[in-house]
Amino acid sequence: MFEKRLYSIVFILVDKQHNPVVVIGLLGTTLDVGKHPDRWQNWRPTISVCQQPDMIVDRFELLHGKRETSMAEQVRRDINSVSPETKVVLHQIEFGDPWDFEQVYEALFSFARTYPFDAEAEDYLIHITTGTHVAQICLFLLTESHHLPGRLLQSSPDRQHRGSGLLKIIDLDLSKYDRIAQRFHQEQAAGVSFLKGGIETRNSAFNQLIDRIERVAIATRDPLLLMGSTGAGKSRLARRIYELKKARHAIKGNFVDVNCATLRGEGAMSALFGHTKGAFTGAAQERAGLLRAANNGMLFLDEIGELGLDEQAMLLRALEEKTFLPLGSDKEAHSDFQLICGTNRDLHAAVREGRFREDLLARIHLWTFVLPGLRDRREDIEPNLQYELDGWAERTGERVTFNKEARTRFLNFALSPEAAWKDNFRDLNAAVARMATLTDGGRITVEVVDEEIGRLDYSWGGDALASSAPALANLLSEEQMSAIDLFDRLQLENVITVCRRCRTLSEAGRTLFNSSRARKASSNDADRLRKYLARFDLSWDAIPRNEGQD
Repeated sequence: MFEKRLYSIVFILVDKQHNPVVVIGLLGTTLDVGKHPDRWQNWRPTISVCQQPDMIVDRFELLHGKRETSMAEQVRRDINSVSPETKVVLHQIEFGDPWDFEQVYEALFSFARTYPFDAEAEDYLIHITTGTHVAQICLFLLTESHHLPGRLLQSSPDRQHRGSGLLKIIDLDLSKYDRIAQRFHQEQAAGVSFLKGGIETRNSAFNQLIDRIERVAIATRDPLLLMGSTGAGKSRLARRIYELKKARHAIKGNFVDVNCATLRGEGAMSALFGHTKGAFTGAAQERAGLLRAANNGMLFLDEIGELGLDEQAMLLRALEEKTFLPLGSDKEAHSDFQLICGTNRDLHAAVREGRFREDLLARIHLWTFVLPGLRDRREDIEPNLQYELDGWAERTGERVTFNKEARTRFLNFALSPEAAWKDNFRDLNAAVARMATLTDGGRITVEVVDEEIGRLDYSWGGDALASSAPALANLLSEEQMSAIDLFDRLQLENVITVCRRCRTLSEAGRTLFNSSRARKASSNDADRLRKYLARFDLSWDAIPRNEGQD
């Protein structure tokens, strides 16, 4: 009775999708031995998997070492004799030391990364009865992390240790094994680092946000909503979420990126949902549409708040029913995709104003993540600056660096309240590209940095340099200000701006006198600056430093 009930469970679990069943397992170098005629009298785990009356194995991927090739061939012949419908594919892999965790894991991990899995068309069972305990643990880890997109299968002998034995689909509790759990923490950390582009970000709130996104992205196919201002990195993060899920075999299809702000009128319906030939004037041929292009993959709708109400209604139906009607068609199309939405708008306000459907918002904001702008995570500017320099080198083949004074000058400005960063990382990317283009000999100088600061200030409406004037007014009386020529006043305002961004008098002096100091046998930049300020009855201690400077 127990055996019949167990077989029924296996049959239901494996066969309910009517997909081909593929078993992946290691050759049992002890229990699978089968060179003698009486081998059929003994229970052999790999053979037993293919002897079940209620489960047909369509393919067995048998992993073995080079020295076990002859034994693997014998097991393949024996499987063919008891289950002719089972195709046995041999894979030679080498562990070196089968009890060395790192060697075994790396070998199995390499197999998992290169094997052409098709999780939607085939059902995979990972047989963990054979091999060393280390190999079994590694198979478990790779299955739990979805590198092997299947379920664990355990075989065991009956009381007589003969024949087909018993099978069981098992689910182990990883939390019982602390050392194994560390592997998952490492995998998660790798996933988080991947989502951040490998940048060692320092903002704790942002790091916690990415950690949560990594957990959610791997665990669910529900829609994700990424909110944040222009240039905060929504598109880049969406693509990395897709790439992470695809690497874990959690998604199969393509990544389709759509900026809804570019979709207008009838063309929006056609672009998203497709159309039939002749559906409207100019529809000379059928168009599949972007939703069908994202089937089994991921659809990223950036600026979803710009989507029209009719398109929103169609999108809601496509999300809930996986079907929609292309323009001009009376036949429904099908697409099963994961949706990620991006927006810099307040969608709740848009609902109140009648510009966004409340039911669609309820569907897409189950998982909402707000990405902070660059101004809200200034401590991440320095590592992102290096990331942009590395990106420039990769794109152009030219390595560009800052000299010490220029890097200090740029970071002092970038971290100051005067730096608006209105377009967030787009501003930073553009600034690095311009400075790298204008540099000579691969070294960005203070002069190049000062030119870029002026350019950024102009693009932001003059906020950075204009802010120095009221600061100067607070340092000098009206009588003192009126006694200074406009030429000297403009120069003094910029000197004060530099002083406010620098931590010490010496640093400010080096920044201000960078070019002339190179022509002097000896220089005391701090003293030169001190004397300059004294001309206007000012001292270093009287100049307030920008907030946020150490």
